[in-house]
Amino acid sequence: MPNPDVAAIVLAGGRGRRMDERDKGLVELAGRPLAAWVIERLRPQVGEIVVSANRNLDAYASLGCPVVPDSLPGQPGPLAGILAAAETTAAEWLLVTPCDTPFLPVNLAAQMLAVALDRHVPLVRAADTERIHYAVMLMHRNLLADLAAALAEGERRVQAWQARHRNAEASFTDPNAFHNINTATQLGEAEALAGSACHIPDID
Repeated sequence: MPNPDVAAIVLAGGRGRRMDERDKGLVELAGRPLAAWVIERLRPQVGEIVVSANRNLDAYASLGCPVVPDSLPGQPGPLAGILAAAETTAAEWLLVTPCDTPFLPVNLAAQMLAVALDRHVPLVRAADTERIHYAVMLMHRNLLADLAAALAEGERRVQAWQARHRNAEASFTDPNAFHNINTATQLGEAEALAGSACHIPDID
């Protein structure tokens, strides 16, 4: 059941440098935009979804979610996208994911929130057996003031900003859950996985 206390922010505002500057969220996997796969995974888990994007806003809006561009000039990175999108929702918790992770766990929000509450931390990152996925995080909205301050100070690195706060990791065992797509090779790998991916009912 969707948790109304959690809003998801799908980060689609990057420049796609490693994919010939293509708008990654609109790159198709098995006939659907990557962002649609992510939205499909998140919709049953959260109360609302906001897409952070700086190009092709109408195309993202057609996926059925509000679309918010950066409020800071020069596309300064994902932290700016998080801040702009977060300002459009009143949810207590914000679940941040990239637009290029089509196989996210179906219990992502619930498991990350459980860790946050159990460990009494305002920020949780996703992890698997190999590494921490810093771009997939759950943060309490009380951190937004510090996020705005960090951006004003010139901070642009997600991991560096996270280190300013008490945090923990939520562990997931599916080796493909955080498969992200930055290159044509990784897109090909995802095509092989897509056929066996367990789909949640479509977003239509």
